[in-house]
Amino acid sequence: MERTTWHYGQTPLNILVLGARLGGAVIPLVWSMLPHQGNRCTAARILLVARLLKVLPARRWAVVIADREFVGRAWCAFLRWKRIRQCIRLRDNTRTQDELVRDLFMTLQPGEVRTLFERTGVYGGWMHVVITLSPTGDRVIVVSDLPVLDVLNTYRLRWAIESAFSSLKSRGLNLEATHMTAPARISRLFGRLCLALAWMTRVGAQRTATHAPRRDKRGQAVVSVTRIGWQILTQAARWGGDDFWDCLRLLGMPFPTASTSVSRSVRC
Repeated sequence: MERTTWHYGQTPLNILVLGARLGGAVIPLVWSMLPHQGNRCTAARILLVARLLKVLPARRWAVVIADREFVGRAWCAFLRWKRIRQCIRLRDNTRTQDELVRDLFMTLQPGEVRTLFERTGVYGGWMHVVITLSPTGDRVIVVSDLPVLDVLNTYRLRWAIESAFSSLKSRGLNLEATHMTAPARISRLFGRLCLALAWMTRVGAQRTATHAPRRDKRGQAVVSVTRIGWQILTQAARWGGDDFWDCLRLLGMPFPTASTSVSRSVRC
């Protein structure tokens, strides 16, 4: 879960998005236009999850991943009630059962990962608290009811939605170039662009399943799956022929099964 925002003139435009990770990218599944900047409305988040639950039951949800603006006792209680696991970054001023999380592991070194010995009370539930320090000195505090060794690896997947927003906006489909401000119209436009994003990602996933993408020294793909799909689709749409119809058929086919990541050890 994340939101994307931009301005047209003096008008702020804010979309709350809930998506699923497919083919190495996040595809938005449901969204709602927020009538204000920021995300302080717990009810909007709950309604968004409830909409998706109507077509995708909770037993098929692996986990909800969210940043530190998506927190709160009522929100976490709702996810527990629906039996949806959560992996959420905490604010420094969040209080656990015993103390503020900013007071935990004050001697933490960059790159080090620490966790409490056992689950602790956070927002009315018992969850693991895992803390690491980025190379720039930023404390990343994540709370989750997942197994403790999976917490940080799972939270890292959140960055895929930032890449999706980048593909939908200035680095791809130019969502923010629209001059529309009516919420209903922007919502319809966003839906069409999400369909295009899903198509590009599905085509890219098909290509990378048979042709391994080029990677840099850190093992990261030089070109994203979505970008690969965009390149293939633009050529297929331009020249037509069998390549275009092959791409069109992929739109109705499921994504390849994602591989399981390796957990990282932590210290107590």
